[in-house]
Amino acid sequence: MTFASGLAAIPKAPAARDAQAGVCTQPYHASVFNISAMSFGALSANAILALNRGAQRGGFAHDTGEGSISVHHRAHGGDLIWEIGSGYFGCRNADGTFSEERFTENARGEQVKMIELKLSQGAKPGHGGVLPGPKVSPEIAQARGVPVGTDCVSPAAHSAFGTPIEMMQFIARLRELSGGKPTGFKLCIGHPWEWFALVKAMLATGITPDFIVVDGAEGGTGAAPLEFTDHVGSPLQEGLLLVHNTLRGVGLRERIKIGCAGKVVSAFDIARLMALGADWCNAARGFMFALGCIQAQHCHTDHCPTGVATQDPLRQQSLVVGDKAERVYNFHEMTLDALKELVQAAGLRHPHEITAHHIVRRSADHKVQSLAQLMLPQLPDGALLAEDLSTLPFIYRNTWPQAARRAFLADVRQLCRHPMPAAAWPCRAPRGPYSAAVPDAPRPGR
Repeated sequence: MTFASGLAAIPKAPAARDAQAGVCTQPYHASVFNISAMSFGALSANAILALNRGAQRGGFAHDTGEGSISVHHRAHGGDLIWEIGSGYFGCRNADGTFSEERFTENARGEQVKMIELKLSQGAKPGHGGVLPGPKVSPEIAQARGVPVGTDCVSPAAHSAFGTPIEMMQFIARLRELSGGKPTGFKLCIGHPWEWFALVKAMLATGITPDFIVVDGAEGGTGAAPLEFTDHVGSPLQEGLLLVHNTLRGVGLRERIKIGCAGKVVSAFDIARLMALGADWCNAARGFMFALGCIQAQHCHTDHCPTGVATQDPLRQQSLVVGDKAERVYNFHEMTLDALKELVQAAGLRHPHEITAHHIVRRSADHKVQSLAQLMLPQLPDGALLAEDLSTLPFIYRNTWPQAARRAFLADVRQLCRHPMPAAAWPCRAPRGPYSAAVPDAPRPGR
């Protein structure tokens, strides 16, 4: 059973977009349920082999995680979403900066269907990462482009861009270098003005990503401080609603697809999130269970007892690729079968037809209400482009004016009682190599 979501179809009138914005020329039709980002290095070779073999058989996509594309990802030919993190693994120079040449070489491979720039992840937003040196084997070093046996560090911030506008220009460049493949980014929502700044950069440059993946704070990892895992980042439902509504409010929702991840395990999870605005869902936890993960919480020790999260050749033998690939395929297939039954029971033909009116919840005060009654009202198309925002929900009328397309930080003149001169704004100067002049002409709702 397969439900598909078309990604980044060629616009009907591409000439109407800015010449520098770029256009996707290789659209991809993804399953509504795919494997979320898990890197080779965090996972064993056998785990990657089993996941990709299951994805190839089931016709769904396998996100590489920021650890790049290894020989094990390529062994079975399953569709890949290549995630690019702040370490630029698989597309980096010796000093850790982004390499266009290496990126182009990998991105134009037939297996790579989409390019995903990782801005942050739900399990540890705003935090970098490290793969300990003892786990950096020759295979991992080759895939990532780093020395064998030394700590492999993902910085907390990107070096290729430093402002929202530079980020949009970088995305346009990635899309061009990949040969026109769908290119987007992943983030966990933090301060709303940071997200609004990205949207204003889209409006200012005319550059839009083909997709955005919203990662919820529910997301897990074996490599994050507990304080981040438990307390940092917006939950998936709230983050997804904000992204979906904001894109509607600026008239970009039809141009940009939305994926989501964060404790998505069951068919009902998929139905609920699609009712809130997602076009497709990604899962890591569920597919980890299909591989045999028992949540022993030894991921960081290299002593995983089931062979899922270890580079120990002996321990990896616990994971039999053929057996686990079958389980990966079955988990995906049975989950979509269950989703099909839910869709049919509601009298619908496709999960995209599910709305917030179909999902009912009993609240803490014992009231039974639909999600349409409980969540923020859906913004009308173009509502954020109007001069008067007074009728919009508080988060928009208060925070949208604070966001500035040239900085991820809020416009401090809106936050302080005593306005500061523009020259004193923090993080105002561009710093990345993918920057260009953008006119300062005011836009409605800025």
